[in-house]
This record gives sequence, C-alpha cells and structure tokens, in this order.
Amino acid sequence: MPTANEMSDQILKTGEHPMSPRERQLAFDPITALVIRYSVPAIIGMLVNALYNVVDRFWIGQLHNTAALSGIGLTLPMFNLVLGFMQLVGVGATASISLKLGAKRHAEAEQVLANALTLCILIGSAIMVIGLIWLDPILALLGGSPATMPYARDYLQIILLGNVFNTIGFALNHTIRGAGNPRRSASTQLLGASLNMVLDPLFILGFGWGVRGAAWATIISQFISMVWVLSYFVGQRSHLQLKPEQMMLQGKAVSQILSIGVAPFAMQVSMSLVTVLANRMLKIYGGDEGIAVMTIVASMTILFLMPLFGINQGIQPILGYNYGAKNYQRVEATWRVGVAMATGIVVLGFVLIQLFPQAIIRLFSTDPIILDMGSQALRTYLMVLPFLGFQMISTIYFQSIGHARTAMLASLMRQVIFLVPLYLVLPRLMGLPGVWLASPIADGLSVVVTGILIAREMGRLRQLGRQQALDTATT
Repeated sequence: MPTANEMSDQILKTGEHPMSPRERQLAFDPITALVIRYSVPAIIGMLVNALYNVVDRFWIGQLHNTAALSGIGLTLPMFNLVLGFMQLVGVGATASISLKLGAKRHAEAEQVLANALTLCILIGSAIMVIGLIWLDPILALLGGSPATMPYARDYLQIILLGNVFNTIGFALNHTIRGAGNPRRSASTQLLGASLNMVLDPLFILGFGWGVRGAAWATIISQFISMVWVLSYFVGQRSHLQLKPEQMMLQGKAVSQILSIGVAPFAMQVSMSLVTVLANRMLKIYGGDEGIAVMTIVASMTILFLMPLFGINQGIQPILGYNYGAKNYQRVEATWRVGVAMATGIVVLGFVLIQLFPQAIIRLFSTDPIILDMGSQALRTYLMVLPFLGFQMISTIYFQSIGHARTAMLASLMRQVIFLVPLYLVLPRLMGLPGVWLASPIADGLSVVVTGILIAREMGRLRQLGRQQALDTATT
C-alpha cells in the first residue's frame, strides 16, 4: 500500500496546480486530529463572535429599560435576513472553493473567490439602501410598538450603514477556512468581537449613547474585521489570491456559489419570517415583556449553538475537499467525528440550561416578571437541544458536498414546514406556553426526518466507496 507522501506525490503529477501543505493536510492527516485542528479555532471564534449580540443585550440590559431590550429584539428578524444573504455568498463560495481545490482546479477556485467579493458588495449595498428607505414600515411589520420602535430605529439605522463591511467580512472569512486556514479565520472573529466588547460599555454607558452606542460599536468592529480579511487574500500567506481582474461576475462561478449557498440562505430567510410570526404571537400573548424574554432566549440559544457553527465551519472544507477528491471513507469519518463533538457540547449546554435558567436570565434583567417568564421559556424552548448537534452537522454535510436541495430540505423542515404551523396553532390553544413549546416540537420532528435522510446518504457513500475499490482492483 502506498504511503501518504507517495499518494500525494501521485496527485501532484496529475493536478493542474501544486498541492499546498494545507491541501495535503485535508487529504491525508488523521480525521479526528484534523477535525479538532480545524474546528477548535472556529469554535473559539464563533463563541466570541456570538458575543457581538449577547454583549450588546447585556449592556443594554444594564440600562434597566425593558422597552430598549425589546426594541433590540425586534431587529432580530432583520439580522437573520441579512445573515442569510451573507451565508448565501459565504457558505456557497466556501463549499465551491473546497470542492475545486479537492479536484485540483485552483484557477477556478480563485475565480469563485473574486466573484464572491463582487456579490458581497452588490448585495450588501442593496440591503443597506432598501433597509434605510423602508425602515419604519419594516419595523412595524416586525411587531414594533410605540414604546419599542424608537429604540429599534436608532439601532438599525446605524447597523445598516455598516452592512457592506459586515457582508464582506463575514462571507470572505468563510472562504479563508475553505482555503485551509482555520486559525486566520478564527482570528478575524476574535478581533472583531473583542473590539466590540471593549467599545460597547464605553459607547453605551460611558458616552451615554444607549442603543446607538451598541450599534456604533458593532459596525466599527465589523469594518476592522473586513480590512483584516481582505489583507489576507491580497498578501503572500494565502494560497488563493484575490485578483481584481477576476471580479467581473462570471455566470458559472455565480451559479455555483448561489446553488450551494441557497440552503443556508433559505434557512435564515425562513428564520426571519418565523421570528416575525413569533413576535406577533408574543405581542398578543406576552406583550413587550414576552418579546424581551424572547430576545434573551434567542441570545442564549445563539451562544449555545455557536460551538456547533464552529464545528460546521471546521468540517466543511474537510468534507468538501475529500468529497471532491473522491475520498469517501474520509468524508464519512469526518461526519461521524463532527456529530460526536457537537453532541457532547449541546448535552453540556442542556444540563446548564435546565439547572440554572434563572441565573442565566438574571444576566440580562432583574425584573421579576422577566425572571419568572424567562426561566420557564428557556427550559422549554431548548428541551431538545441534545439532538441539535446531529441535525446541524448533517445539514452542513449536504451543503459541503454540493447537495443543495437536500440541504435546503433539512434546513427548511424546522423553520417552515414544522414550526410555522405550530406557531399558528399552539399559542391559540395554550397561550404564551404554546409559543415556547413550538420550537422543541419542530426540532424533534426535523431530527427524525434528517436521520432518515442521512442514513440513506451514508449508504450511498459506502456504495460509492465499494465501487471505487472494485474499479481500482480491476485496473
């Protein structure tokens, strides 16, 4: 049997571009060590990145103003929508780049990178203009009240001004990991989130800017992150180079980006629409206090799920590269290691939530109504958390290998197919508890269906491996 070095030398002879050291890692390093090496920096980066929103809400909570906290919560659907567009480009470009590098098509990978930057500029600018022009109607649609809309308006006006920075920094930072440099990608997240944590208390409380201070802290941090990301691709440390002459949109590259990125985009857009529906139910059955509680619950949910997003980001280039290179055993092994890591993390999060819900809510508010309502909501909303690691890793698997339709189905099951009917029915039957209960029921149903999809996929993958071995033996 040939050694790893002999195998890589063989690939070098047939590839159109020399294999970089990072590509050798993706192709030949032990899977568990490789997943850890790629995921741990991403987990750290995503946890710190989650603090963008959590820290904003923490310091706004120190204003002891429920209307301000609810106002920030109103902006969550808009954030989900914007994040959807960033993932449309970022996830799509990253998966496409990984697949092309695995297939030794380096020039095409650079074309995808340049086109991704162009898409970020166009999409980020369009969202900024549309959002600023129709801001008040959007906030009214999101469920704003006379008490909460002024705070939401002050916050979102500034955030939209920096949307281009955020879109470029977020989307292209994904591609850094896809190109095989998870540490640099994590450093971007650490840089932006750390700066935001420093500026938040200074702007919100020190300068007395309130929610506007939180917004300014965020977009300044996003601008610095964008500069850091772009400096990587124009420097000498990147195996992929960002070339201005390749920024003119090419139909094939754009199609590949969008076809793969459409699944996370659909998930985020549907999440935005579902959040609007949830806010309307909360406004009816829980008032502004209910929206404030959902703001806290959503912030903590993001914080507990961020390590899973980090694992997703870590395994995506490994899955994409090895699937493109037809190393099917490594693809399945990567999925299994990812599921095991993610499950361990969410089980720990579940235990903390069930044991200390009131302590978690108290970080954001000491209002007795919020404490009582929030403790029950947090426990109920995340009761299926231990199974979400399997769900999320399986969804990113389909994205990473270019199976966009299956990935979209897995993504939309929870956010649209199951959750929307539950939000429409349960609150009318149970009142406010029905709002909190809808999410875990939808999660449980989506986990079952995803299990069926991934079981079929693993069978297909093993069949491909057996056929490949047979073909090799007969040649």
